[in-house]
Amino acid sequence: MNEPIRIGALYPGRIQPGIGISTAAKRSGNQAASPSVEFKDVLQSQLLHFSNHAVKRLEQRGIELKPEQIQKIESAIEQAAAKGAKDSLILLQDMALIVNVSNRTVVTAMDGSSMKDNVFTQIDSAVIISS
Repeated sequence: MNEPIRIGALYPGRIQPGIGISTAAKRSGNQAASPSVEFKDVLQSQLLHFSNHAVKRLEQRGIELKPEQIQKIESAIEQAAAKGAKDSLILLQDMALIVNVSNRTVVTAMDGSSMKDNVFTQIDSAVIISS
């Protein structure tokens, strides 16, 4: 259960249109497709996304996120959203993530050595997650 998650495998970016309940409704010809669209929108708004840039940075820097780290990041995004944040710096152990809060998208990621002597710009908040 403590196995690292490969970002591209579990969080490929965005949900592709037509996946999930709406696909089954389309196949059956059921007119219940409109509620499933709402479900898809709600589901997508609750998932953590990684931009292509963030995925590249995670791979380049050898950062592998464990499921409990993903949960902590999601919780930090919820906290930032509750305070009205738009773009937030999330500090977790020895890594930093820049997150677009409204899209729930990790824009970039840095490890401890990449953070040193660095200035973070275009953020309006910071969430520090204790281990």
